[in-house]
Amino acid sequence: MNWSKEQQERAQEDFRVFLFIVWREIGLPNPTPIQYDIANTLQNPPSDRFILEGFRGVAKSFIACAFCVWLLWREPTKKILIISASKDRADGNANFIRRIFMTLSFLQDLRPNDEGRNTQNAFDVAGIPPDISPSVKSVGITGQITGSRADYLLADDVEVPNNSGTQAQRDKLSEAVKEFDAILKPGGQIVYLGTPQNEMSLYNELQKRGYGCIIYPIIYPEDKKQRKDYIHDVFGDRLAPCIANKYDENPDAYAGYPTDPARFNEEEIDKKRLSYGKAGFALQFLLNTNLSDAEKYPLKVSDLIVTSLDIEASSLTWAWANGNGQRHGDLPCVALKGDYYYAPLARSEETARYTTGIMFVDPSGRGKDETAYAVLKFMNGYIFLLEVGGFKEGYADSVLRALATKAKYYNLQSIIVEPNFGNGMFAQLLRPVVLEIYPGCVVDDAKAASAQKEARIIDTLEPVMMRHKLIVDKQVIEDDYKVYEKNSQYSLFYQMTRLSRDRGALAHDDRIDAVAGGVEYFRDMVSMSEQQGIEQLNDELLERWLDPDYGVLYVEEDPNKIKSIRKQTTSRVTDKCNVLDNFYYRQH
Repeated sequence: MNWSKEQQERAQEDFRVFLFIVWREIGLPNPTPIQYDIANTLQNPPSDRFILEGFRGVAKSFIACAFCVWLLWREPTKKILIISASKDRADGNANFIRRIFMTLSFLQDLRPNDEGRNTQNAFDVAGIPPDISPSVKSVGITGQITGSRADYLLADDVEVPNNSGTQAQRDKLSEAVKEFDAILKPGGQIVYLGTPQNEMSLYNELQKRGYGCIIYPIIYPEDKKQRKDYIHDVFGDRLAPCIANKYDENPDAYAGYPTDPARFNEEEIDKKRLSYGKAGFALQFLLNTNLSDAEKYPLKVSDLIVTSLDIEASSLTWAWANGNGQRHGDLPCVALKGDYYYAPLARSEETARYTTGIMFVDPSGRGKDETAYAVLKFMNGYIFLLEVGGFKEGYADSVLRALATKAKYYNLQSIIVEPNFGNGMFAQLLRPVVLEIYPGCVVDDAKAASAQKEARIIDTLEPVMMRHKLIVDKQVIEDDYKVYEKNSQYSLFYQMTRLSRDRGALAHDDRIDAVAGGVEYFRDMVSMSEQQGIEQLNDELLERWLDPDYGVLYVEEDPNKIKSIRKQTTSRVTDKCNVLDNFYYRQH
């Protein structure tokens, strides 16, 4: 196809015109308004470090490749480096760029040839002075990047599920991209194209490093809440202006409608929503990490009841609520956005001593992992979390003695040890120390777990938390935040709210594993309803009152001593027993 000189001049001046020509030459339909806007964003970037997030199928990679050709057409001496998650993906982009050069007749003078480099992953445009760096080079994120130089670095989908599903993978990826700034020439530009894979996405982390971000979702926001998801307290409004302006001017007219209806109508979008599921659709097409987090990370601190607890007794019943009146504004919260701690709506005046108390220990050797422990007590269908901690010294004598001392302080009946360290060796080491410090406590091995750790923890905690049966002492949260400030990965509530079913999702999960082990110990007891618990407790107290060793039928030589015992007990009895109280005092 022949293009006039005027058309070529316009194309060299405006990348959108050039994109139109490329699309015509390779047999694609005319670019859509969204594609034109992406083109305009690439030509007029918000900064020299920015992220362009576009929904799957919007052709952002093709547009970016065409932009690389346009840059070299305008300035043939520029050096472009393309980096993707895999070498094949990066090489595919480089080949597409070469194809555009070979297709457009007015670029024939720049076509790569044998006089310069012309390989699959590196080539020179024709007619430029010799240089150590090729005009275009493609490399995978794990390939050899050091030594390269670039004026324009295009990071196309460097984050994919295979390299960002675990904390270790995310850390590795985060370190790898730090090399980009060393590669870039003065005055150069780094552009990321992609879709976030999770709440801890590299693209979210990059924004904390000063990168701008523009987001192109497949539909307009469906409501005001979803609109706010694109607005960050620090980074500002990240929704593409061409979408944001239309929605903000008339939300009722645009809410939930396709942003690119020429290519994806409502029926097609509904098919994608069903195919990908709620979380997948939110990530791949809405670019909404807030919504995906709710699906991927099921453990929410908002499901807990947080209050100050006594170590010996508690209220018989609790009521949960998540209104503003219950929100703990004074407690530091490390959970995901929108997740808060809540105080109980109400608690019964009737109290009773805890039925039983345990410490669950998840041991480790000396290393980066902790020997973690959780102190939990149980009463009337509720589990009470009183303390959580960890030791870096593994199985040192100081650790063993500290655990035994804590068991004594909380008056625990048992210490349950995860048998994952030396086939139960930790429990064997702990028993003689406990026998010395607190002989009334039993040390047992927990049942060996067979399920994947992440799934096991979630399956244990999620139903208990969603039923609001796990009550946490405020001091646990305050102590945990001190840990978070030193190293977030060792924080219980960081672990709780970032745990997914992905294998190896967390770098450290010792504390949440200890809590889950303790909750699992009480699993069968939790099924008891609050009312059943109250009735059972009332029956037990009534039997105690009628027992000749304790009750109204027993006459002791020293009546003053009897009255003293009765006064100590009265504060913990129910109304049924108060009737017997009155009877006793009338008779004496």
